[in-house]
Amino acid sequence: MTGDKSEILQGTLDLMVLKTLEAMGPLHGYGIARRIEQISEEALQINQGTIYASLVRLIQKRWISGTWGTSDNNRKAKFYSITKAGRKQLHTEAQNWERISTVIGRVLRIAERG
Repeated sequence: MTGDKSEILQGTLDLMVLKTLEAMGPLHGYGIARRIEQISEEALQINQGTIYASLVRLIQKRWISGTWGTSDNNRKAKFYSITKAGRKQLHTEAQNWERISTVIGRVLRIAERG
């Protein structure tokens, strides 16, 4: 991440990866990173090391799986898919994120009035 690009809160990248895989189906790491950047309207910039660290964590937790295939440009690439456990975790984490962001918004609104 560079310059005025937003820093990704710890843990939120994993949530975004899970959501991207749920929405898009199997993708390779570069494709996942580019899709998140695209959806964020380039507010987030994810480097290769960051996305692959997330993918390793998610595989270790068994929330995603990876299989080798061929990318659009005919290169060997690992394609990642969300697992059943990953879908369950995504649901839990998304609910938690909604709850936390609502609480933070409430605190910020109250603090402005204070």
